[in-house]
Amino acid sequence: MTTSSEKSYFDLHITGLGYLNRIRDVKPKKGDAFLACDIAALNGPSEKPEYRRFDVRVSGSEAQHLIRRCEEAVKAERKVLIGFRLGDLWTDIFTYTKGKNEGKPGVSLKARLLFVSWIKVDGQLVYKAEPKASEETPRDETPAVSSEPAAQDAPASEAAIPETDTADTPALAESF
Repeated sequence: MTTSSEKSYFDLHITGLGYLNRIRDVKPKKGDAFLACDIAALNGPSEKPEYRRFDVRVSGSEAQHLIRRCEEAVKAERKVLIGFRLGDLWTDIFTYTKGKNEGKPGVSLKARLLFVSWIKVDGQLVYKAEPKASEETPRDETPAVSSEPAAQDAPASEAAIPETDTADTPALAESF
């Protein structure tokens, strides 16, 4: 009998699209500093969507790099819409300290931002993630191209702007 030292997890992911807000570096009293932002996710019928606000910790170097590239556009109050995947959803209960709800309890939805699939700034597609090649596809074969457009959040007619190689310095990446 073989015993495995690997831990297994049950994943719960949330995928959607939403507007990026409040990009910031958080420096807690205990622990390491981290990048955080808010996402106002669209929910409901497209004619009259509602928003669900997520306060997220940006996880992974690729997601951090992409969110940092959006920082100037968000500060300039441009509309930054992203396709995203969140994980590890949890709630944080707090008490309002000011405003019309002062003294009342509130709930914040918290999660980890795991993946950014695309980014639009003021309606222009500025980034689209490359589809990951399947490990099952032999290297000498290319996958068949479908004649139908892919069902994705961003229209197929828009092309991604190629990124520069910034793997060594993600914090110094150019903004959108």
